[in-house]
Amino acid sequence: MAEIWGERQLIDDGFERVYVELEWYDGPRDGLVDIDGVAHYFQCHDVDFSRAPDEYLVWPASQVLVQLEREQWAIFARWNAQCEAGTAGIESHPGHGGIDPRYDELTALLAPHRKAPADARCLVAEWRFDGGARYRLDGLDYWVRWTPGR
Repeated sequence: MAEIWGERQLIDDGFERVYVELEWYDGPRDGLVDIDGVAHYFQCHDVDFSRAPDEYLVWPASQVLVQLEREQWAIFARWNAQCEAGTAGIESHPGHGGIDPRYDELTALLAPHRKAPADARCLVAEWRFDGGARYRLDGLDYWVRWTPGR
């Protein structure tokens, strides 16, 4: 199990929140984070998931995109809470399409912005966990600190 860190310690050590997880495979692959207090998308750059450190492409996200991403995340987080409580099943996952019209609309609006642009920066991520709920309305249970990549 990963070591658990307190929020104050994470902040003091230069870690920032992860607000949206778009993909997870043996670790965070895509999502939305703060980098130096500014919202950015991140996308795994290294296809060898077994290697560390993880390199990511990162690029800024506008405030409008952040609001839309967090709105979609909230729909997912509410569904996940229902699923964990046993009041919703996997078949009702909003990501399946045709289940939540607003979720579907947001997916279409956000898709073009979730692709790394040619001028995306390459950074290396270090991840830490805060011990809170895995998926919550304000983000996730892991934080990130970035260092320059190649």
